[in-house]
Amino acid sequence: MTLIYFIIVLGVTILIHEFGHFIFAKKAGIYIYEFSIGMGPKLFSFRRKNDETLYAIRLFPIGGYVQMAGEEVEPDENIPKNKRLQSKTWLQRFSTVIAGVLFNFLLAIILFFIIALIEGAPSKEAYIGVIEKNSSAYNTNLKVDDKILKLNGKNVSSADFLLLELQIEYGNNLEFTVEHKNGKKEEIIIEPSKEIEDGERVYKYGFGVKTKVQKGIIPSIKYAFEKTYSLLNQMIRIIFYLFTGKIGIDSFAGPIGIYNIVGESAKAGFINIIFLIAYLCVNVGFINLLPIPAFDGGRILFMIIEKIKGKPVSPKTENMIHLIGMIFLFSLMIVITFNDILRLIK
Repeated sequence: MTLIYFIIVLGVTILIHEFGHFIFAKKAGIYIYEFSIGMGPKLFSFRRKNDETLYAIRLFPIGGYVQMAGEEVEPDENIPKNKRLQSKTWLQRFSTVIAGVLFNFLLAIILFFIIALIEGAPSKEAYIGVIEKNSSAYNTNLKVDDKILKLNGKNVSSADFLLLELQIEYGNNLEFTVEHKNGKKEEIIIEPSKEIEDGERVYKYGFGVKTKVQKGIIPSIKYAFEKTYSLLNQMIRIIFYLFTGKIGIDSFAGPIGIYNIVGESAKAGFINIIFLIAYLCVNVGFINLLPIPAFDGGRILFMIIEKIKGKPVSPKTENMIHLIGMIFLFSLMIVITFNDILRLIK
């Protein structure tokens, strides 16, 4: 079942992204060689009547692509110029490139809305949910249901913000600004206790975080948009922490890591699989917006340069840069997958 869920999770996330590119490319009249879900050897393929595109499902469910005329380093002279990507207007090309990201975000918003309708809409604010007896937190004035306003001087804008900051500050003293039920605000410092578990040092604080849940259509709509925005904000900070050295590349998960996450999510119920699809949609959308060659953001960057210069970058030069970027990305994926394997061995 984990394998089935894994294929569903990645398949839906990839399908909606590539479908965004596909539908706008078709609308613009761009020649599409292939619409593929998965990478590697073909498992199944077909062509529709009066349609040049090959539709394929490939062996490894770790990606997908819409192969359009004009993306090659050397132009395909068999394809008319008016059907190549570069022949289209700036707006048509921009719409085709950005559509994949927008479709990911749109699906995430819809899925978060459905989850909130079923399970209730969690509040954006974070509260103290539990305090363990005789713990570091227990020996302070921290109370269950205290609203968390600040952590180590940073305003807590959402529960997602707090959870990431708690990971970054793991092992350090935590200075909270909380608002008690009576409205009184107080600064509370929690020093972690050091313990040895399975031969490794761990830090324990003795508290848990929760959110409050509301039912209804309006709270669900609000939650869907707030959650998507909150995750995007979280990912921006993760990139910042990566460059500042607060987190390492070993914090990221590749296909093997995602497979394990899918397995754990499935144990908690199918609604968690739906949440994971929404979460990955936001991830894929955000990553593709980064101005890196081979990503959608890299292509958008070239289009912005084109607007500034008043003329396009040479297609051959641009496609060569994207090819180099693709090689780099595959190398990075190998490193991340190797780290996933090391975590499994441990």
